[in-house]
Amino acid sequence: MLDFTFHMPTRIIFGAGRLAELGRTRLPGRKALVVISAGGSMRRTGHLDKVLALLAQNGCATVIFDKIQPNPVLIHVNEGAALARAEGCDFVLGLGGGSTIDSAKSIALAAANPGSYWDYIQSGTGGRKRPERPALPVVAIPTTAGTGTEADPWTVITREDTNEKIGWGDDSTYPALSIVDPMLMVSVPPAVTAMTGMDAFFHAAEAYLSTARQPSSDLLALEAVSLISQFLPQAVKDGNSVQVRTMLAWASTAAGLCESLSSCISHHSLEHALSAHHPALPHGAGLVMLSLPYFEVMARFQPKRCADLAVTMGEDIEGMELREQGLALVTALRKLIAAVGLDGLKMSDYGVTREEIPALARNARETMGGLFAVTPVDLREDAVIAIFEKAYR
Repeated sequence: MLDFTFHMPTRIIFGAGRLAELGRTRLPGRKALVVISAGGSMRRTGHLDKVLALLAQNGCATVIFDKIQPNPVLIHVNEGAALARAEGCDFVLGLGGGSTIDSAKSIALAAANPGSYWDYIQSGTGGRKRPERPALPVVAIPTTAGTGTEADPWTVITREDTNEKIGWGDDSTYPALSIVDPMLMVSVPPAVTAMTGMDAFFHAAEAYLSTARQPSSDLLALEAVSLISQFLPQAVKDGNSVQVRTMLAWASTAAGLCESLSSCISHHSLEHALSAHHPALPHGAGLVMLSLPYFEVMARFQPKRCADLAVTMGEDIEGMELREQGLALVTALRKLIAAVGLDGLKMSDYGVTREEIPALARNARETMGGLFAVTPVDLREDAVIAIFEKAYR
């Protein structure tokens, strides 16, 4: 029997050139905290100036917060929230990749509530409090095709002193408005294109396997997997095609919708443990490193669903036994990883040691245990250790 809840309250404006609508569309407030990364890319590309001009055109005042790291951290969320309160900002705009938009969501929640943002985290050392008030409204303007955070309520923040990288979200952290303009993504370098694109791929693939799935998430997941398999290698080779960037932008948003309607599974929990302990490790790279042994386990226990994904990626499984059909996903995944130039990734290059693996396995379950609950395989700690061991090099 079908049994599901469909909830997706974000207004999404999608298409090349549609950023211009920021200057005339209805906004959720009159003074924005504009959150960008510390790296300077939003200034170098001119994206920040364009957004500020459009907000001014729409009669909106702005305050800039520019401290966000690739793996965003708690101290900057609390600092951004304090700035939003001090300046009287009534909404938060995230401009950039997933780290920036995630931070905007967390800042919006913390700005509207007392104490530290971590007081409201529901696992690990989080305070497990319920927010007293909803988050300030959020506007999301992604400049990468990867996290899909423009289409879901989730935000992932690291607490550095405890090495915890934990996701959180509620109905108030869905963006009120998202503008997805593929023109903003043309300047993204090949390596970043590859890593963020693989993050989107895993959002979709995991949502298709999750026990939280529903019919609409299945449709969107297969759409995203198909588009990424076809267009991500093209974008890595030549990122200047607006048509290719548009297909990847839609794939990322579709995968984000999957996160709203279904869920990631414990593959993401394992990666969060990795990059919580090694914040220089890009999230997409960590997912790639873990993916082959992880999905080999999924294929053994969910061969039909994994076979569906393999066929969607272009594999011919006719004449194979069901077990082999499921494992065809691992073959297809290996090909895609090589096609986007990520087959040389090694944990050891980011300072990860074999001796850490038991602690990483514990961290994954303790901080992101909720994703284990929707994983279609009961992965106990010894199984998680085995995946890390097989992935390590």
